[in-house]
Amino acid sequence: MDLETIPGVGEKTARALEALDEPERALRRGDVATIATAPGITQGRAARIARGAIRQEHDDPGGFLATDRAREVYREVLGLLKERTVTDYAAQRLETIYPSPRRSRIEDVQAFAREAIDRDDDDAVLEALEGLEPLRNPGDVRVRERCLATTDAERYSEAKEAIPELSVEIVENAQGLAELARGYSTVIALDESFAGVTLEGDVQVKPGALENPAEVVPERPLAFFARNRDRLQAAVEVHQAADLDPACDLEALGDGLSRLDEDGTVAGDDELDRLTTAVDDLDAAASAAESVANDRLREAIREQDVTIEGSDLLSLVERGAGVDSLLSRELADEYAAAVEAAREHLIDALDLDQGESEIARRAFSDEPAFPVERDKAVVSRLREELTAAKERRAGRLKRELAADLADQREGARQLVRDALELDVELAIARFAREYECTMPEFVESEARSASEDDGVTTESDDPVGFAIEGGQSPLLDEPLEAIDPVDYAVSDVALLSGVNSGGKTSTLDLVASVVVLAHMGLPVPAERVRIRRFDDLHYHAKTQGTLDAGAFESTVREFADLAQGGEGSLVLVDELESITEPGASAKIIAGILEALSENSATAVFVSHLAGEIREMADYDVTVDGIEAVGLVDGELEVNRSPVKDHLARSTPELIVEKLADEARDDAVATNGGAPNGEGDPEPVFYDRLLEKFD
Repeated sequence: MDLETIPGVGEKTARALEALDEPERALRRGDVATIATAPGITQGRAARIARGAIRQEHDDPGGFLATDRAREVYREVLGLLKERTVTDYAAQRLETIYPSPRRSRIEDVQAFAREAIDRDDDDAVLEALEGLEPLRNPGDVRVRERCLATTDAERYSEAKEAIPELSVEIVENAQGLAELARGYSTVIALDESFAGVTLEGDVQVKPGALENPAEVVPERPLAFFARNRDRLQAAVEVHQAADLDPACDLEALGDGLSRLDEDGTVAGDDELDRLTTAVDDLDAAASAAESVANDRLREAIREQDVTIEGSDLLSLVERGAGVDSLLSRELADEYAAAVEAAREHLIDALDLDQGESEIARRAFSDEPAFPVERDKAVVSRLREELTAAKERRAGRLKRELAADLADQREGARQLVRDALELDVELAIARFAREYECTMPEFVESEARSASEDDGVTTESDDPVGFAIEGGQSPLLDEPLEAIDPVDYAVSDVALLSGVNSGGKTSTLDLVASVVVLAHMGLPVPAERVRIRRFDDLHYHAKTQGTLDAGAFESTVREFADLAQGGEGSLVLVDELESITEPGASAKIIAGILEALSENSATAVFVSHLAGEIREMADYDVTVDGIEAVGLVDGELEVNRSPVKDHLARSTPELIVEKLADEARDDAVATNGGAPNGEGDPEPVFYDRLLEKFD
């Protein structure tokens, strides 16, 4: 796959994507989480790139949503799906599901959706999902206590590139290695010539180190698990709560994570903890040991009666002797006891082993002095020993843990991907359940099926545009139980008539949302839907007020383009007559319908001028009607499902009919039962108005 051919991907973005382990796989799967790990690519951008890659793979020309209102419907139904996600990832991942005319793309999503709608979203799963996030890149890892050494300049360059986490040093001979060993806790020699050389310190000869970086720098694989520790644990909880089949050994992964701190250090090892604490507390413990010795020595001096004869004092002064000589002569035992207490305190406070204790004991000299002070050189030596032991221990534990987790890395990635995808599936499942959705059935004519490589779901000789049974628009701001189910089917071009507030616009919204969801490959809010695969959707919302000349001209041009190339189009138009004067509107709409019909498009035009348009058209235009049953307490009672081949009565006609009926009843009562209100001008007036509607 040429990454730069993907819409929205330039040279710089292509280079960022190439940094991924398997960029083509991630793009084909719409794996937003993985794409977003590429340098400089956000989740939102990742979703757009994935959508472009999917379009390219399915040879999708785009542009299915051909008008502003069509795009609004898509954003609204997509918003309903995104509202039901828990993670930000799932919301972005849904952005890669878009309406497409391509069968291959629709069926890909349908396969995903069919599995999704069977998912059960209990509270435990949703709670576990709340802690889930996509994996993060571990970032740059830098190890300062270890280095690589070589005598070869070319080898030096290879090492710098292969293992950037470590410093690389050039040495001339074994003496150079020895000098490095004094500055680093571990030196790894890359040259075979150093084999057999014995040096003080931790010097390891590993000629093949560059071929196995993880052994030399276990921090590299461990950084991935350390940085993503919480995310991986959340993914484990999701799998356990949802009873998913894991992509890796959850017990082994959990054990490995329990041994790893967030900073990448190994946790739970008593010896490493002891050494770490000893290094951290060394200065404080040495100071405290000094205090122990000096406090004991002061107390001994206070309690001791020291008598010095004049000749002895004179001799001490003449020799320039000070308190040290006095301590040696008069308080030798007390000084020795004080120093021993300091040594024991230092050893106990740091929990030192035998070898470390031998060094620690030398931190306080046997030579009397007051105040007692630690030997800083010895304490520094002890720190070096402790630090080196700590690093050796940490290095060995890291290598062991890295080896244990090495086989879990790809499985861990998949574990998180599966948990994130579960959130997408559950959002679709909740939407399908809440709106009582079903999977639509795509139906095409045999002629079109034979002419297209990507085929259809079902072939039929009967022309089908769309056929909706028991549909309930998800765009209505009403609870589902308050929405009347609608049955409506159109196979060619139809006018939809009906009373004001009878549900004509809601019917168009229902059709649009069903068509959009079906072409996304998702379940639709209806009991059953049969639908053809459209090339695009043109939904024109009701215009507010008459258009000026320029806007009117633009609208007519748009319909001219549709009339010439709209065979695979679905056209939904809401009261186009509002674009200009009613008389001219009827003529224009009639002409548009004639052209769309000749071009075999599917269309529904909502209009209050259905009768006039039908009269002006040069063919038998189908007129469907949303029929009002009548007026009850001043409110319309409506059959929301359009009646085929029926021009619905208007609201004014119903009101006049109601007035005429009431006037007749009043006339009968007033005239003592005279029929038809004879002699009463009021019923005659209403009857005359009613005749105008015939």
